[in-house]
Amino acid sequence: MDAFQTVVKFFLNQKTTIGYSFMALLTVGGERIFSMVSFKCPCNKTQNFSYGLLFLLSPAFVLLVMGFFLNSRTWKLFMGCCLNPRKLCPPRHRSNCLNVFVQITVTACVAPIMWLCVALLNGTFYECAVSGLDNNHVVELFCTDKTDACKTELPRVPCGKSQLSAKDNEDLLLMLRAQSQMLGCCIIVVTTILGLIGTCYKNCRSQVSYVQLKFWRTYIEKEKELFETCAIEYASKLANRNLKSFFEKKDPEPFPFPNHNAWEQISALYTFNQNEPYYSTLQRYVEKGTPDKNEEMETALDFVDMPAV
Repeated sequence: MDAFQTVVKFFLNQKTTIGYSFMALLTVGGERIFSMVSFKCPCNKTQNFSYGLLFLLSPAFVLLVMGFFLNSRTWKLFMGCCLNPRKLCPPRHRSNCLNVFVQITVTACVAPIMWLCVALLNGTFYECAVSGLDNNHVVELFCTDKTDACKTELPRVPCGKSQLSAKDNEDLLLMLRAQSQMLGCCIIVVTTILGLIGTCYKNCRSQVSYVQLKFWRTYIEKEKELFETCAIEYASKLANRNLKSFFEKKDPEPFPFPNHNAWEQISALYTFNQNEPYYSTLQRYVEKGTPDKNEEMETALDFVDMPAV
């Protein structure tokens, strides 16, 4: 039993790493299925570039949109902003609003970057797209020391249908694939460096210690878990009370329930403040009750709902 609990604890502690690893596996599998089943390069000078670029970038764009759509912080940030724009970006706190949006964007970009890296390392989409470029410099780059037919046959190389010799055809494919893989490696290196710099900068400016940060993360996870349990319990009680009142034709019993303002307060995103050592908007509301107008406006912007400090 102790060994089982140790294994479970390990996976819970490493769930972010496991999640990203699972996402990477899905990306690799999706790219292979996409390239083998759906992708058929037209091998036409007028269509290769647009067709290859569409297959390279369209899935990345869809993953980016899904990253925004499935992130709960996106909806916490923008929910109700059309009715009350000041709730999103008050004039004095626009930098905080931009900071939170950047954090959401960085999280949403993980899957698209994975897709681009995998697709470029494979090279299929890039080969098709670049072979159809109508640019003299690109054509000269690939057809140097090749026959004159290379310039006209280049778009047919990805399909293996060119009239070039087998050696020239293989050389061109290797050049296209090498460029694609080099570009994929460059994206991986640049992303890694930017991630390292961003993480170091964030940690250097942290308002809390490493141990307190671990406690904060534990608290946030437990609060979310218990909130869902309590929400189900109270929803069941409220539904049972309403149904009982309806069928028995009796006045409903008094039922304590948070008002609209309370829901608004605990739904805001939040970050740690040294002057107010609370770990969530729920704790802040419980400890202080309804804040005044200035406090409410600051809470709505000076936030992240996960301990990204």
